[in-house]
Amino acid sequence: MATTKSYDERIADIQKRQEQLKAQEKALKKRQSEEMRKKRTRRLIELGGIVESVLGRETVDEDKMRFLNFLKKQEANGNYFTKAMNIGITTEDEVKE
Repeated sequence: MATTKSYDERIADIQKRQEQLKAQEKALKKRQSEEMRKKRTRRLIELGGIVESVLGRETVDEDKMRFLNFLKKQEANGNYFTKAMNIGITTEDEVKE
């Protein structure tokens, strides 16, 4: 003989499942954010390694401002850095044309 649950019991079950799903969603978002942060950190470290390999020495704190100023000057003089870095990358504007 099958017993049917009351409306209140069924609502409680649904609410419990919703809470479980929200917890799973939160955990997945946390994992995704951790993965994205690790990838970004890796990229930044690799870029720093490239800079040091080109300089032939370890970077120092003063190099940060020198590098920033150099890149800004390149951009002000004709977006040379952006152009060099975007070779082979199509932008949304280029796709629309």
